[in-house]
Amino acid sequence: MSSTTLKRSVIAVALAAALTGAYSVGSEHALWPVHAAPAAAALAVPGTSVSTPVNALPDMTSIVAQSGPAVVNISVSGTAKNSTLAPDVPQLDPNDPFYEFFRHFRVPQQNGGAPMRGQASGFVLRDDGIILTNAHVVDGADEVTVKFIDKREFKAKVLGVDKASDVAVLKIDARNLPTLKIGSAANARVGEWVLAIGSPFGFENSATAGIISAKSRSLPDDNYVSFIQTDVAVNPGNSGGPLFNMAGEVIGINSQIYSRSGGYQGISFAIPIDVAMKVEDQIVKHGKVDRGRLGIAIQEVNTSLAESFGLKNATGALVSSTENGSPAAKAGLEPGDVILSMNGKEIASANELPALVADMRPGETAKLQIWRKGGTREIDVQVGAQKADKLASAGDKAATQGRLGLAVRQLTPDERRQIDAKNGLVVEDVAGAAARAGIQPGDVLLSVNGEPVSSVEQLRSLIAKAGKRVALLVQRDDAKIFVPVDIG
Repeated sequence: MSSTTLKRSVIAVALAAALTGAYSVGSEHALWPVHAAPAAAALAVPGTSVSTPVNALPDMTSIVAQSGPAVVNISVSGTAKNSTLAPDVPQLDPNDPFYEFFRHFRVPQQNGGAPMRGQASGFVLRDDGIILTNAHVVDGADEVTVKFIDKREFKAKVLGVDKASDVAVLKIDARNLPTLKIGSAANARVGEWVLAIGSPFGFENSATAGIISAKSRSLPDDNYVSFIQTDVAVNPGNSGGPLFNMAGEVIGINSQIYSRSGGYQGISFAIPIDVAMKVEDQIVKHGKVDRGRLGIAIQEVNTSLAESFGLKNATGALVSSTENGSPAAKAGLEPGDVILSMNGKEIASANELPALVADMRPGETAKLQIWRKGGTREIDVQVGAQKADKLASAGDKAATQGRLGLAVRQLTPDERRQIDAKNGLVVEDVAGAAARAGIQPGDVLLSVNGEPVSSVEQLRSLIAKAGKRVALLVQRDDAKIFVPVDIG
């Protein structure tokens, strides 16, 4: 399996690297004009129909001219930790149920210390000196300098950094600054034109354009942001810059790229401006961001899991584990529950839930509609305060060969303490349906169709009564996930 790298488009490199990047980009990609071209006039030919004129490309010159003065170049300096890449992710078959946990990216890990200098982008939100950029741009910086297109420079104070959303709020001592119009990502549509302005590789006020490729993208380690995906060229130095719609409104903050090489490869991600504005409001008012928390791990409901749980449609967020003592556990939420709606808002996809919970204040009540054992019910959960991220995510041998194809044994007391489980069976050997589904020796089987298993006899009984598909809750290392198994 080839490992794909998710690079944050943060630091523009030194001059030599910038020149190299310019050569590379210039030699590989042809530029195209962004000015609107007049629609070609249809020629009237006797005996033929008149063709419909082709729509012209959008004219973005006015957006760049009006908005450019409010887009700033951000220089950072200080002592930062060296970034190295974590070891390659495990080599897993794409059909392995844990493939999605480990396939995505190699993530920068920190060690040691070194001088740090870099450049990125930002934009003026308010004329009294409030500026937005990415958290990863200024995190750990000793000095932050903001430079405008008219060459004015200001030392900036970092009012607050929210790593969970990758939004930072800066303040400079200035008045009557140019500002940008703020729109809403909620109104954006896939396929519409968008424009980015920033400082790729230190080239200030560079404009690039493209379309919205997708909305509500969920990325690893970004649990509270449903990103806007675009094909706008974003490179190191673009981080923190604005993403505009064709009305000249900011709908996002350019944040990350998906790349094998470290440079732009046609996929970039922006933080919805709606998320950034909520973060800015809390940082300015309170100096920090408070988020709601339920204390659960969730996963997507696919067709097989929906059938296993008796759901008509593959919607909602499937609870794969609940943290001991968490708000969800206290309210009675259980692994195997499918959250269908929260406070009256339907959950079409699992990645919609974290943002809804995060928007709630600690102490508020979340009204959940859940699916459990063939029926719906209502559960009220008093939302807790978000703490440091923790994935509820991923030791007498007897066989349950036949429909399932597992050889399992009971957990030892030490193994129970190690994985903090009251029940479960260790997979010793695997074949047949379970092997095809991706179950491996060493996995811990915790439940079948939401029913906790603690003995081989109980497992055999549950499988004997099951239909064509079962949903197994499996723990591997520190990850828990429901695995649909087709047992025929």
